[in-house]
Amino acid sequence: MLRQIIGQSNDGQKEEAASPAPPPVGRTPVLSQNPASSPQPQRSTPPPNMTSSKNVLANDVEIKGSIKFSHDLIIDGRIEGEVHSDGALTVGENANIKGEIKTRTVVVFGKVEGNVTVQERCELKSNATVHGDIAAGTLSIEEGATFMGQSQVGKRPEAGRAAAASSSGGGKQQS
Repeated sequence: MLRQIIGQSNDGQKEEAASPAPPPVGRTPVLSQNPASSPQPQRSTPPPNMTSSKNVLANDVEIKGSIKFSHDLIIDGRIEGEVHSDGALTVGENANIKGEIKTRTVVVFGKVEGNVTVQERCELKSNATVHGDIAAGTLSIEEGATFMGQSQVGKRPEAGRAAAASSSGGGKQQS
């Protein structure tokens, strides 16, 4: 095995120079293997891209302050402050968030005390508790979830209300 790592075959002949050229960026070097001596299969796919993985804040994490992230985040701990992102947020079963949430999408399994604003989809699962207003493109609330607040659902809720008011005669006017 050691001979394989340093570039020698089993019969003692040298296969490569002592210091091989570095591998191309983004590729993992493959060591020559003898199938009989190695029970592990070679990895056929490249390692996962770190930007596509989900980041996790475990249930023993407690944060006081703002959180900003770009991709996916799972929170299962306690957060006191704002959560902002262009990515997807999952609020775990053990999570307790006190503060405003603004993300692309959110799935709530735990507890949120504060307003939730999402660009696309907001899902409240059966054990979820939300005390605050929700503004979302779409809203899904499972049976058993608790939601106390107002909801505003639709891609452009403000434009929709303004158009409805102007088409119905403009509403009340004071003189």
